[in-house]
Amino acid sequence: MSKEFLRPDQFCTIKTKQPLIDADLQASEQLKQEMDALYAGIFDTFQPGKIVKGTITSIDSDGVLVDIGYKSRGLIPKFEFGIHELKGLRQGQDIEVLLDDLESAEGNVVLSYEKAKAAKAWEKIVKLFEANEPVEGIVTHKVKGGLSIDIGIPAFLPGSQIDLQRVTDFDQYVGQTITANILKINQKRGNVIVSRRKYLGEQRAESRKEILGNLTEGSIIQGVVKNITNYGVFIDIGGVDGLLHITDMTWGRISHPSELVRLGDTITVKVLSFDKNNEKISLGLKQLTENPWAQISDSIKVGSKIKGKISSITDYGLFVEVAPNVEGLVHISEVSWTDRITNLADKFRVGDIIEVLVVSMDKENRRMSLSIKQLNENPWEAVDKQFQVGQKIKGIISNITDFGIFVQLLPGIDGLVHISDLSWTEHIEHPSDRYKIGQEVEASILAIDKNSKKISLGIKQLAKDPWTTVEEEYQLGKVIDGEVSKITNFGAFIRLPTGIEGLLHNANIGEGKKAEELLKVGQKAQFRVININRNERKIGLDMRLTGELPPVTASKQQSQAKKEKPRKEEHAEAAQAPKVKSAFQMALESAMHKDDAKKDNSSGK
Repeated sequence: MSKEFLRPDQFCTIKTKQPLIDADLQASEQLKQEMDALYAGIFDTFQPGKIVKGTITSIDSDGVLVDIGYKSRGLIPKFEFGIHELKGLRQGQDIEVLLDDLESAEGNVVLSYEKAKAAKAWEKIVKLFEANEPVEGIVTHKVKGGLSIDIGIPAFLPGSQIDLQRVTDFDQYVGQTITANILKINQKRGNVIVSRRKYLGEQRAESRKEILGNLTEGSIIQGVVKNITNYGVFIDIGGVDGLLHITDMTWGRISHPSELVRLGDTITVKVLSFDKNNEKISLGLKQLTENPWAQISDSIKVGSKIKGKISSITDYGLFVEVAPNVEGLVHISEVSWTDRITNLADKFRVGDIIEVLVVSMDKENRRMSLSIKQLNENPWEAVDKQFQVGQKIKGIISNITDFGIFVQLLPGIDGLVHISDLSWTEHIEHPSDRYKIGQEVEASILAIDKNSKKISLGIKQLAKDPWTTVEEEYQLGKVIDGEVSKITNFGAFIRLPTGIEGLLHNANIGEGKKAEELLKVGQKAQFRVININRNERKIGLDMRLTGELPPVTASKQQSQAKKEKPRKEEHAEAAQAPKVKSAFQMALESAMHKDDAKKDNSSGK
C-alpha cells in the first residue's frame, strides 16, 4: 500500500479555510445575542398583566382599536370606557392599557382599558388612603343608598356622607366632580367607600380655625343665611355660624326675620361681639346704618301733637311711624276715653294717617308712647261735677247683658244697673225679659268711681224696700192672699200684696201633694205665714189654713202654743220641724245664691 502525501499547495488551501469558519461562528453568535436581546426586549415589554402605552388608531361602534407596537392591534370594547371618557377619546391619542394576552384565539393581542385604569387607580387609592388624603371623582349614577363615584374604579358614596346637611335629592349630584375622603378599602373584593361629608367637615374646620383667628369685633363681613327662626337668623361666615338677632336687623320693627331675608341670601353684617372660647358670634345688620332715633326732629317731643302712618295693628295697640324707621305705640287703652274697643282692626287700617300726642319718649331704648284719646279732654273729669251719689237720673239703655243693663248718662259714659238692683221683690232671670235697648229708664246713682271709670246705678232703690216692714205687714200665723209666680220641683213661689215673694214648700201643702199637682202660675189663693227672716229676705208659707200652727221661728206666740199642746203631738211636730225648715232654706238660698253669683262675676261692659 502506498502512502499519499499532501502537496504543499494543499496544505495552504486547508490552512486558509479555517479563519472563515471562525468568522462565521462568531457572526452567528453575535446574531444570536442580538436576536436574544431583541426577543428579550419584546417579552419584557409585552408581558401579560403589564400596563403598556398604546395609540388609538380608530374608534367605531365595535370599540376602540389600539396599537401597542406589537405584531397585531388590540380592540377594546366601548363598555370599558365611561360615558364622559368615551366622549374625550380621539384618533392618534396615547392611552395606557393592560396587556391581557399576547394572542387570542383569532391571533390578536388582547388589551383592557378598564383593568389598566383599575390597576393604576388601586395603586393611587392605596397611597391616598395610607396618607389620609382626599380623592377626586365623577358621580356616574345613583345607586341604592347613595351614589356611585368613578375614581378610577367605582366607589360607593353613602347618602349620609354626601353633605354636611341631610340630602334627599341624590340626582342633583350626578355628573358632578366631587372630592371626598376614603373611609374604607377592600382590594380583594374591589370595594371602596368614600365620604364627601368628612372632607367638607375637615375643610370647614380649617376655614373655621382661620376665620376665628382673624375675626374681631366691629369688622364687617359677608355670610350666607343658613337658618331662619322666630328670634333671628343664623349666618354662615365660612364654616362659623353667627346669630343675627331680630332686634339687630332693622331700626324699625318687624314681626319675623323672613320679612327681610331668605334662606341662601348673601348679606353683609357687622360683628357686634365675639366670644372666642365659646365660639359665639353676635352679628348686626342695622348697625351698618345710622341710628334714626338719634336724628329725630326737635318737633317730636313729649307733649307735641304729630301725625304718623299706622305701620302695624296688634291686639294690644297701634304702631305708628312718625319718622323713617321711628315708630311709637298707641296702646289700646289710649285710643278712646269712653269706647270699649276690643278689635282695633274694626276702626283702623294699616297705612292710615292719624294724629297723636307724644306721651313719653326713650331714645336710648327706642321707645315712644303715643295717645289718641289725650288729644281731647277726659269726659270722666266732669262726671263728679254733674252727678252725685243718690241723684236720680234718666237715660237710654245702650246695652243689655246677662248681669245687668247699661244706661247712657253722657256721650260715651254709661252706668251699670246690676240685675240684683232691678227689683226688690222679683226674681229676674235675664234683664232682656223686662228691658229693651233704646228704652228710657229712671235710676238712682249708687256709686261713682272715676279711677276705674265705673258708675253703679239702681232702679229698685227708687222705691222703699218692702222687706224693712215685712214683720209689720205679715205676722206669724196670719192668713194672707197671694198669687203663684213660679212652680219648682220643691214647691212654689208666691207673690204677696207688697210684691215680695214667699216660698210654699211641698211639705206644707198637705195630703202628700206637690205644688205642680195642685197649683198653676197666676193662680190666686190664701196662705198662712209660718216663717219670717228679714235679714235673709225669706218668708215661709203654708196652704193648710186650719189645724194647729206648724213649727215656726221662735216667738212668744209659738212658745204659748207649744205649752198648750199635748206632749205626744209636740214631739211629732218637733221631729217634723227640721225637715220643713231645711227644705225651705235650701230652696230659697239656692235661688238667692244664683243672683249673688251673677253680681259677683259682673264687672262693667
